[in-house]
Amino acid sequence: MPLRRRLGLTLLVLYGTGITVGAGIYVLIGEVAGHAGTFAPWSFVLAAAVMALTVASYAELSTRFPVSAGEAAYVMAAFHSRTFATVVGLLSVAIGVISSAAVALGSVGYIQQFVPLPQYLIALAVLALLGGVAAWGILESVVLASLFTLIEVGGLLIVILAAVSNDLPFAAAITTLPPLTATALSGIAFGGLLAFFAFIGFEDLANIVEEARVPHRDIPRAMVLTLLISTVLYVLVAAIAVSAVSTERLASSTAPLSLVFREVAGVSPATISAIAIVATLNTILAQMTMAARVIYGLAREGSLPAFFARVNPRTRTPLPATAFVVLAIVPLALLVPLTPLAELTSLATLAVFAVVNLALLWLRYRGVESLVPHVTVPTWVPAIGLATCTAMIVHALLP
Repeated sequence: MPLRRRLGLTLLVLYGTGITVGAGIYVLIGEVAGHAGTFAPWSFVLAAAVMALTVASYAELSTRFPVSAGEAAYVMAAFHSRTFATVVGLLSVAIGVISSAAVALGSVGYIQQFVPLPQYLIALAVLALLGGVAAWGILESVVLASLFTLIEVGGLLIVILAAVSNDLPFAAAITTLPPLTATALSGIAFGGLLAFFAFIGFEDLANIVEEARVPHRDIPRAMVLTLLISTVLYVLVAAIAVSAVSTERLASSTAPLSLVFREVAGVSPATISAIAIVATLNTILAQMTMAARVIYGLAREGSLPAFFARVNPRTRTPLPATAFVVLAIVPLALLVPLTPLAELTSLATLAVFAVVNLALLWLRYRGVESLVPHVTVPTWVPAIGLATCTAMIVHALLP
């Protein structure tokens, strides 16, 4: 039974932006500032620049091969290796699972400001609730995610407007170039690795391409708009954060954006904390949805047990795959701290992005054509995308 095409450009942009914004600025601004200091905005600029190249590669590949389990399909088309394709597909699933666990921990820090329950109870409740929504239906999941997106972007706009109205001098954090010293550049680079986690989301659009109404037109547009919106918001909010609060306090806070709002506006940050909860829940829901679609796609192609390719006739969602994803997230959320999860997600994502860029280069080298309408990007784009992703991986692994 096929998936249902129900998603237009507006819902796709809200879906992509919601995953990206929720995973990033609400959870990781403190961690990024802890490494990059007052140059944290430049870490987000670096991550966005690296991401832009891969966005372009995904735009072409997702329209050449508009199927679920997108990355695995790209690798299969380029290298004709089912084993390699399956490994890449499973790595994409791992990214969805690990990042969901990381963001679940981020959500707990904000939820505990309202509900004084143990971390593990809150995490379990969050994952059970969102797993149920993900199983309900793709339109229902994306509409809820879109509403969450409007709320979370509104929260960032509140922080920006509060900084402007209180004449906070945050422009210098954006316009001042970092010094060309090993310490500063290393801090920005490692902060960029964590900030890269904050941009994860656009590639999830490639894995719901079978549920887009006009995939060859709307998926690339949604990817580009997601990156542009997220980058502008991130750089502005990061500049405000490091201008309003010391990097030490940011790095040690479990609810960093609430701390920033308290300093900027001088009022209770309860509203921002509530919005942060919505933002983090949005990301978890979208990552669950993505990971389940990849498992479904791999199973449909015969790379995983056929059981995972079953689509419920009532909800038209892959229920076995969704249940598996939720169960895989639980132990990570309960046993592993936030920062290692974020670092591991970033490294795994960079590895997948490197392979995706390589796949596009190899398709170009072999002269493989596509019979469906698709976007075409210059060859230098995936070449530089591969080089930058590889460079970030090497830098992260160096002692």
